[in-house]
Amino acid sequence: MKRNLILTAMLLGIASFCFAQGQTYKPSISILGDSYSTFAGYIEPDTNKAWYPRPQMKNDCLKVEQTWWHLLANKMGYRLCQNNSFSGATICNTGYGKNDYSDRSYVTRMTNLGSPDIIFIFGGTNDAWAKSPMGEYKYQDWKKEDLYQYRPAMAYMLDYLQKRYINVKLYFILNNNLSEELTTSSIEICKHYNIDCIQLNDIHKQADHPSTQGMQQIADQIATYLQK
Repeated sequence: MKRNLILTAMLLGIASFCFAQGQTYKPSISILGDSYSTFAGYIEPDTNKAWYPRPQMKNDCLKVEQTWWHLLANKMGYRLCQNNSFSGATICNTGYGKNDYSDRSYVTRMTNLGSPDIIFIFGGTNDAWAKSPMGEYKYQDWKKEDLYQYRPAMAYMLDYLQKRYINVKLYFILNNNLSEELTTSSIEICKHYNIDCIQLNDIHKQADHPSTQGMQQIADQIATYLQK
């Protein structure tokens, strides 16, 4: 009992000091993403595959400070909790060549995002490029085979995230120039779960990936949405 009282007094003292010094709490963010959100040495788990930096692909985003999430965190005063991004990952378990991507899919990695205040889900690009099967809209009673199709897998993911990360604000970031079917499906599923869908526009890219200009555009468009 005495030990607990001492610990409580210490914590209250720290909180009082921070308040007296005028320090403000900085919200923490976690990212569930694909190659657009990777940077070697700054993703967790570190076994995830990174795309950036990629100078051999003539992409000029060569520093972690140039990534969209680093720019956004600086602009909005966020702290990074965890960046669980994996290059080439699909939301559903079907990847390129119809291969099983359950080792890297969003529905597999969504359980490992730390304890953030905000989660940014930036995905759907590889599902579109890999032409993963869309499936039907399904909002409950998912079976294993459902998770190999985009619509039910995305719904399953958002349902889990809302229930697992209680009182955490979720944002889904949607790339531009994806198929109309995937774009409209993503918007519809976000609407079903009342999750904000941030649609990107006219992002500059090199080798199909955001350049430094594109990264800045992403950060600016997300910040503008958040500040509305």
